[in-house]
Amino acid sequence: MTFSPPVTAALRRVSILAVDKVMASMLMQAKDFFHMASLRYGKQSGHGLTPVFETRLVSPDGLPVRSFSDVELPVSSALEDADIIILPAHWDDFDALCARYPQVIPWLQHQHARGAVLCAEASGVFWLAAADLLDGKEATTYWRFFEEFRQRFPKVILNPDKHLTDADNLYCAGGPVSACDLYIYLIERFCGASVAQAVARDILYEVQRSYAPGRMGFGGQKLHHDTLILQVQQWLEGHFSEKFRFEDVARQHGMSIRNFMRRFQSATGDKPLHYLQRLRIETAKGLLSGSRKSVKTISYEVGYDDASFFARLFRQHTDMSPNEYRLQFVGMCA
Repeated sequence: MTFSPPVTAALRRVSILAVDKVMASMLMQAKDFFHMASLRYGKQSGHGLTPVFETRLVSPDGLPVRSFSDVELPVSSALEDADIIILPAHWDDFDALCARYPQVIPWLQHQHARGAVLCAEASGVFWLAAADLLDGKEATTYWRFFEEFRQRFPKVILNPDKHLTDADNLYCAGGPVSACDLYIYLIERFCGASVAQAVARDILYEVQRSYAPGRMGFGGQKLHHDTLILQVQQWLEGHFSEKFRFEDVARQHGMSIRNFMRRFQSATGDKPLHYLQRLRIETAKGLLSGSRKSVKTISYEVGYDDASFFARLFRQHTDMSPNEYRLQFVGMCA
C-alpha cells in the first residue's frame, strides 16, 4: 500500500504573481518547474510534448512589471482563477506594494475560499499573512524578515526553524531551495510521483541542501483544537529519531496511554505509531533524494537500527525500496 499524496482532479492553471520589484529569478524558477511538469504530464498522458495545463504570469492590473533587477516582465493577464497560485519573493517596501496593488489581498482571499492552493516564498509570505489567511497557523519566511514579520503579523505562528510549512492549502517556503522542494511536492500531489521524480532529476540533480525537505503534508493534521495533541505532534517532530515509548510521551503530557491514543487519532486521523512512521519515512525520502548518505546511515538517522526493517517499512509506504526511490532522482533523464 502506498501513502504518497493522491493525484487530485486535473490541474488546469498555475498563476504566478508578478509585481514591481519581484525577484525575477524566483518567479521564473516557479514557471520553469510547472511548465516542465506540464510537458512531462502531457507525455505520460499520451499527448506528446504538449503542455496539459497552463502556467501563466499574472499581474494585478494585467500590465507588465519591472523586476528587482530592472527587467521588464510581460504577463499573460490580470488576476484570474487558478488551481495553484505562486507568490514569489519581492524586494520592495510591503506597505508600498499593498497601496499600489489593493486587488491582491481580496483576490487571494477569494481564491483560497474557492479551494486554490496558495504558495508563498520568502517575502511573498507577507501577502498570505496580510490577507489574514495565516492567522493561528504555522508559517515561515526568509531569515532576514523574521523580526519584521513577527511585528506585523502577531497572530501568525512563525516557525524560524522550518524551511517549509503547510496548513489548509497554504504553503510557505523560506527561500529558493526550499521552494524547489515545495514545487516538487505539489507536482507529485497534482501530477503523480513519476512526473515529480522526472522533474526533480531534470532540475535538482546537483542541489545540495542543508536540511531534510521531507515532512510535507502534515500541516492539515494540525488544524484541530486539541492543544495537548498539538504539543505532542511538535514534540515528535523534534524527537522522531529517538527511542521512546508512547506511554512515556502520554504521561509527560498529562494523559493516560488510553486517553492519549484516543485523542491523538481523533485529532489527527492517524494512530500515533503510523504518524511517527510517516514522519520518519518522509524525512528519509528527503535524505535519499538530497544526499549521498547510505541507506544504513539514513535508517539510523531517522530512528531505525535495523536497515532491513527500515527498507521493508519504506516499501510499505512508497511501493519502492530506498535504493529504487533514490534512483528515481539521481538517474539520468530519459
